[in-house]
Amino acid sequence: MDVLGTIINLAGGALGGNGAGGILKKLSLGTMGNTVVGLIGSLVMKYVPALSGLINLGGDAAASGGGDMMGMLSGLLSGGLGGGVLMTVVGLIKNVLLKK
Repeated sequence: MDVLGTIINLAGGALGGNGAGGILKKLSLGTMGNTVVGLIGSLVMKYVPALSGLINLGGDAAASGGGDMMGMLSGLLSGGLGGGVLMTVVGLIKNVLLKK
């Protein structure tokens, strides 16, 4: 298991979730909620095979033990994308449920 790659991916997810929450204030789940949902979104992007290669900048972090800069950037961006998208979806669902 690539521990450094997972940590980088999780960091991207936390940043992506909080970034999306900062931009989309009406969908924000609060700092802790955005972070947790962002972390989950980053793991989905990393471990779901259909999504794991979505952002690939040509690096191979796994092959080089996580030390490849392009691989680390790919992990950070894919984690951020997964975290931001999942935080947005969860925020939309929360708003729909609270309107009832």
